[in-house]
Amino acid sequence: MTRALIVIDIQNDFCPGGALAVAGGDEIVPGVNDLMTEFDAVILTQDWHPAGHSSFASQHEGAAPLSMIEMPYGPQVLWPDHCIQGSPGANFHPDLTVDRADLIIRKGYNPAIDSYSAFFENDHSTPTGLEGYLKTRGITDLTMVGLATDFCVNFSAVDAARLGFAVTVHTDLCRGIDLGGSLAAALSGMAEAGVTVA
Repeated sequence: MTRALIVIDIQNDFCPGGALAVAGGDEIVPGVNDLMTEFDAVILTQDWHPAGHSSFASQHEGAAPLSMIEMPYGPQVLWPDHCIQGSPGANFHPDLTVDRADLIIRKGYNPAIDSYSAFFENDHSTPTGLEGYLKTRGITDLTMVGLATDFCVNFSAVDAARLGFAVTVHTDLCRGIDLGGSLAAALSGMAEAGVTVA
């Protein structure tokens, strides 16, 4: 059995002081670093948006951040501008042990479609390539940590379970946004999908 730790989006813009800060987002970094030593592989994901991404509220006249719109691929939260390619906000948290990573998967770089999951863009069909990487390495068991529990961690975990991986989410090493009950919905949805929520 080969086990991988998937570290989701521990980036400056998702930590306190960032453009889309998750409360306590920086608190999980020491625990995540410690956990890295227990796995055969470590994969980091990085939100990596071009400026003017279609999921930014700033690109939709009169739209407020955190409001919802309908995109060609389905409902989409409109976010504050965040994790813009090459910006300090897109960088990993400075205390994260990035040198331990075997692979960094960047997502959200297609300007027309957002990407929460480490496996697929938000159309649920355009792959990131992570599934193929894991399978060619013989990795079957995934543990996920990071930001934010109810969006990128949730989508990644559910997709991984649907793809046949054994998935565990360490909620003590995640933090959520909780938009209108999204955190509780994500936790129950992950459990229903067969994810072990630890």
